[in-house]
Amino acid sequence: MLLYSCTMKINSSDMKNNNNPLLCNSETGICELPPKKEKAAKVEAVLSDMNRIKIIYFTDPICSSCWGVEPQLRKLKLEYGNNIEIEYHMGGLLADWSYNSGGISSPSDVATHWDEASLHYDMPIVGDVWLEDPLHSSYPPSIAFKAAQLQDEQKAILFLRKIREYVFLERKNITKWEHIETAARIVGLDVELLENDYKGKAIDLFNEDLMLAKKMGVRGFPTFFYGNNKNQQDIVYGSRSYSEFESKLLKLQPKAKKMKYDNSFVFLFDTFSTLTAREFSNLFGKERENTEKYLDSLCDNKLLKKLTTKNGNLYSKNRR
Repeated sequence: MLLYSCTMKINSSDMKNNNNPLLCNSETGICELPPKKEKAAKVEAVLSDMNRIKIIYFTDPICSSCWGVEPQLRKLKLEYGNNIEIEYHMGGLLADWSYNSGGISSPSDVATHWDEASLHYDMPIVGDVWLEDPLHSSYPPSIAFKAAQLQDEQKAILFLRKIREYVFLERKNITKWEHIETAARIVGLDVELLENDYKGKAIDLFNEDLMLAKKMGVRGFPTFFYGNNKNQQDIVYGSRSYSEFESKLLKLQPKAKKMKYDNSFVFLFDTFSTLTAREFSNLFGKERENTEKYLDSLCDNKLLKKLTTKNGNLYSKNRR
């Protein structure tokens, strides 16, 4: 299986390297910028508990590979949530469209790539937004996420999930304030405060994230830096298997204990308000080929509802 990740575009000088932030190299399986000459900084693992692992996660709202890794990340949180602290940072995947490289010269060229990524990750991704209402940049939703973090870290993560659902499944241009505002309301953020921070403090925080990504040598997304209190570190680069996420954690913290969790659909949908079939299969332990049939039966019984797309469905609890 090929490994996919998304590359970031830092500035116009990257155009000369023929790298495109929205495409992956099918031969190497990795999308990355040329390595920098300077040595990357190490993770500074300032932890609240010596038995925990800090994971510094660099991502972007429109990174298809980051969406593709959601099943692994959600399982890691359930099984090792007591042993990890995840710090979310934005990396700046798409600054603008002032380039022509890697087989992409306009937003419409991304549509097919996203449909292919959907098949690869077995996660619903619809590329039609690039045909109907293309995004000019990934910076506005990234800044909105930083504004959400100023209010509440957990609500910010829920907000990031919601805007990803908007762009990947509902074909919504998440650079537009109307969609940012709606997502913020749904997850319980103060919209007025969010807008003020979006226009002010959050811009500085986003720029700090970009500088941190450069300092740590981030070349693509998703990138996960693992660090422990002994100044040991490791990295997971790209959308890897769950076993790799787990093994890196146990390498740095051998005493980490896997937690047992209630894998009933009630618990899973109470914990995660929405789940794709791939996510549910990973968490529930049901064979993937039988997952949709089971979830659809829950929909038939009015226990769940689903958002249907041409490339897969998104399920949520039917709150009557």
